[in-house]
Amino acid sequence: MPDSNILLGVIGRPHGVRGLVHVTSYTADPNDLTAYGVLSDAKGREFVLSWKAEGVAEVAEIVAERAVKITDRDGAARLTNTRLFIARAKLPPAGEEEFYLADLIGIVAVDGAGTALGRVSVVHDYGAGTSLEIERAGGDSMIVPFTRAAVPEIDLAAGRLVVNPPDEIVVQERSEAAE
Repeated sequence: MPDSNILLGVIGRPHGVRGLVHVTSYTADPNDLTAYGVLSDAKGREFVLSWKAEGVAEVAEIVAERAVKITDRDGAARLTNTRLFIARAKLPPAGEEEFYLADLIGIVAVDGAGTALGRVSVVHDYGAGTSLEIERAGGDSMIVPFTRAAVPEIDLAAGRLVVNPPDEIVVQERSEAAE
């Protein structure tokens, strides 16, 4: 289990003039984001959220062990694009055949025959489905959809996953002549 922070949500644009913000939650049930309590950003600031409507929250920053609510639009606007994290150790263990997407970063990707293709460098999710970016030595990165068909096997303990790229993805090494 990696000793790191896990991204749980992102504060979006302000909602109204009283300090409320739109929030995108990456938890299985979006409403569960507030159940984790204190969340932190990349700078180490700590925040507590309280849902006020679907996707809209009140935010309080923890300052000197005290929750200070954001009460105006300007304060809310300064938080736009703030990524909210929790320590990995505070998350429950993943269930059978479950895992956290962050656990895929750095593991080896192999094809069906066991030939190494590279390492997972990024997990992308832009809303239309998750994809894995596989960084390949001596070649361009390859992006594959994170579906059961394209990634039929994941063995976190062994640090590897099997990739069967769709026909649209050409798996080839970049030749020196092309460089």
